[in-house]
Amino acid sequence: MARDQHQLTTVVIGDEPDGWATAGFTVHDDRVRIGSTTIVCDPCAGQGIAVVGIDGLIDKVDGLPIGLAGAPVTPAAEHRNRVTGFDHLVAMSPSIDRTADALIDAGVQRRRTRRFEMGGETRRQDFFWLGDVILELVGVDGAEGAGPAAFWGLALECDDLDLAASRLGEALGTVKDAVQPGRRIATVRAKELGISVPIALMSSHHRR
Repeated sequence: MARDQHQLTTVVIGDEPDGWATAGFTVHDDRVRIGSTTIVCDPCAGQGIAVVGIDGLIDKVDGLPIGLAGAPVTPAAEHRNRVTGFDHLVAMSPSIDRTADALIDAGVQRRRTRRFEMGGETRRQDFFWLGDVILELVGVDGAEGAGPAAFWGLALECDDLDLAASRLGEALGTVKDAVQPGRRIATVRAKELGISVPIALMSSHHRR
């Protein structure tokens, strides 16, 4: 199945839009357009990522809140924080094997897997295509914990991190090297701004 058949279209987050505007996003009717995806700020949805809309999927996948989350078309706009694209959506699972198998059974294409050591455990990241967005699934390799998977945070592509840091001031953390070679990253101070999901801004991919 082609990766664009499961495009991430909508992410509904239980926030007031003011915090997103303070973080440098252009907000239009409580919505933020980032590439092909629309962030919907809905304080009635409860904190965190309430539901996501993905083309071709209408039901939860191992507890991940996927559903019909359409939003009116939001015009593309430049963002003061220099965000130009949606890099990846992060999900956590107490049983990464179980959740990965459920996503594959639903037809979502896995791109690659990465393992690394942390805190005496082998952590694993599985990367899936959601159209032009990557779903990064994180968990302890081989763990079989109970409970559902959950969406956790966002990583967004920024074409000028230094300018973003200058414009946002204390709203953005320190710019540092990312895990991916040649890229840099800074974390939005989400809690202080009233944003209920972690947000990282990342420098653009190096194209060969």
